[in-house]
Amino acid sequence: MQNTRILTIQKSVKVLFQMLFWVPVAGLSLLLVYNTLPYFSFSKDFSFIEERSFLFKSNFYNNCFYIHIFAGSLCIITALIQFSRYILKKSKAIHRFSGKIYVFVVLFFGAPTGLYMSFFAKGSFWERALFLFMASWWFVTTLNGFTTIHKRNVLAHKIWMMRSYSMAMTAVTFRVYHIVFYLMNWGHLENYELSLWISVIGNMLFAEWIIYRQSKNYLKSFAT
Repeated sequence: MQNTRILTIQKSVKVLFQMLFWVPVAGLSLLLVYNTLPYFSFSKDFSFIEERSFLFKSNFYNNCFYIHIFAGSLCIITALIQFSRYILKKSKAIHRFSGKIYVFVVLFFGAPTGLYMSFFAKGSFWERALFLFMASWWFVTTLNGFTTIHKRNVLAHKIWMMRSYSMAMTAVTFRVYHIVFYLMNWGHLENYELSLWISVIGNMLFAEWIIYRQSKNYLKSFAT
């Protein structure tokens, strides 16, 4: 009886922590998607566009920008569906369908346009190199996630998709850090660079930490 109560408490605590993680993640993700909608008025009266007005004179860059923000928004929404255990249990068809959308959009739109735009990113050589790495790593992790599930290696699929999602979420975490440092009165360029680096490295480390924790639990299940 006591062991049953302990297990019930542990499950309740686990659910609580999951909610404390996923509720803000989902909320901030949807807020980001909502904030990108005004860009599709195709107005040029946005600070991001005004700062790079010379780049937007190029039709190719202009098209890449709108494709990239649309692809990023779609990936964030579909990724939330992918990591929903409820949807996975209730309807694997939805999980597979949203996963195919995510993979297709990343490989053919999100990562390639991000790779091209990285050469014109704001900041120093190192920030441009970081954007190039992000686009490349996003492509590689997503591709590996796709190939591993076709080989029916579910565990490897989950690991690679966690890494892929960590790159997709840099768009969200960057803005969170940017607001925090803005409230701390950091300069615009310093804020931008620091928020970018912390977001990318932080997301990658967090993904690896989750993978490590889940791997330990997976191995324990075999031991018991």
